[in-house]
Amino acid sequence: MDWSTLFTRADPIDLSPWVMLVIVGAAALVSIPRESWRVFGLFTTLVHELGHAVAAMLTGRVVRGIRIRRNHSGEALSAGRGGAVISSLMGYPAPAIVGAGQLWAVFSGYPSIALFAGGVALLLTLLVIRNLFGVLVVLGSVAVSAALWFTAPADVQSYALLVIGIALLVGSVRGLGAVIAVHTRNRGNLATSDAYLLYRRTGVPSPVWLLLFAVIIAACWAFAVWSYLQHLG
Repeated sequence: MDWSTLFTRADPIDLSPWVMLVIVGAAALVSIPRESWRVFGLFTTLVHELGHAVAAMLTGRVVRGIRIRRNHSGEALSAGRGGAVISSLMGYPAPAIVGAGQLWAVFSGYPSIALFAGGVALLLTLLVIRNLFGVLVVLGSVAVSAALWFTAPADVQSYALLVIGIALLVGSVRGLGAVIAVHTRNRGNLATSDAYLLYRRTGVPSPVWLLLFAVIIAACWAFAVWSYLQHLG
């Protein structure tokens, strides 16, 4: 492989409004119906937990392990003296951040970097996964990434990244809706909410953290739309 191509701008692909409408429709089919969400939601959960893990490492914490469960729940355990608040904060926004980043990479002509970085991150995740089902989720994600990298033409890679990126943005909204539901209709499960855990750690009320999740996710959606409009010129 010519590694210099990672940093070479890709040839433009057709991203007219009609093509984008088809891509958005494909992303909706992946992320909205219950049947497809059962599968793609597991990947969204993986990205959520990776958000915790990456934030933990960037703030000097040590990641002890990640677990992904069939019901779309998960956990990322880390240890250290500081950074716990940032780590806890970055779970729900993580799918939106990754999704918006993928869209920006494609719109800017660098889909290879996004695909390569994602594949490497997934491979490294195998080092910290601590349950068998989580390993299967990561291996499935690696298989999709490898198939795109080794077999798909460049334009197909770009379109696939757009579908996955938009689906992650939708998944971030679904995740936000789920945690809001825990606080409003299912308070018996508060111990599973990052917002509640942040409240217990800082004393700042849970609604403040929920609002902060929503603001970051909305900013990612706005950045994705802005990136597309910039691409159209």
